[in-house]
Amino acid sequence: MEKNPVIELRNVAVFHSAKPGSSNPKKRGEMVVSGVNLTVCEGEMVYFIGKVGSGKSSLIKTLYAEVPLVEGEGRIVGFDLRRMKRRDISRLRRSIGIVFQDYQLLSDRDVFGNLHYVMKATGWKNETDMRKRIEEVLSVVGLENKAFKMPFELSGGQQQRLAVARALVNNPRVILADEPTGNLDPWAAEDIMEVFRRIVAGGCSIVMSTHNIANIEQFPARTIRFNKGKVEEIDISSVLGA
Repeated sequence: MEKNPVIELRNVAVFHSAKPGSSNPKKRGEMVVSGVNLTVCEGEMVYFIGKVGSGKSSLIKTLYAEVPLVEGEGRIVGFDLRRMKRRDISRLRRSIGIVFQDYQLLSDRDVFGNLHYVMKATGWKNETDMRKRIEEVLSVVGLENKAFKMPFELSGGQQQRLAVARALVNNPRVILADEPTGNLDPWAAEDIMEVFRRIVAGGCSIVMSTHNIANIEQFPARTIRFNKGKVEEIDISSVLGA
């Protein structure tokens, strides 16, 4: 059965310091990658690999509208990235999940409070529904017994699993993960990849930038290489040296 696309990019170029409405290339900053054509379907895992500064993070930021799309055409979960208004950005971010390398947790709230805060901020009203959803996502990431721990009481891997739970609370169709295992030891990184495996099996797509080839070895999937301002999909065996 044909799957629906959650991300569609056509002839996209990404610029550092891009400004909304910048039609003059001189005002767009440096172009870091161009000619990006990519379709990601529901329930699909896609890796972005490449050197630091090759455009991986910039493209992910474009997908969640941190960097405006000023050249090419792009859609994510039904949102047109070229025609984004300010009010649309918050709606987009409620429809997707985002995981950062540095967790970005609220240090003054426990695990439950971190998730509850995000849910209130994104429009949840019913406390019973909220508690049920928090229990569900904590179970998915293996933190069901940590609901009342503070972030400083968690290991780095557990903090990142909480960040993944936060990305899941609104039932996103796609999660954008920017170097999510970059600060983790190999065992904690393996745990995160197992969580991602379960999420993808449940039908949610994940787009993940990584420098960690071990991630790809553990969970082989489509791999997009960023190199010298261009992107290309490569045979996973060439990455793994098989």
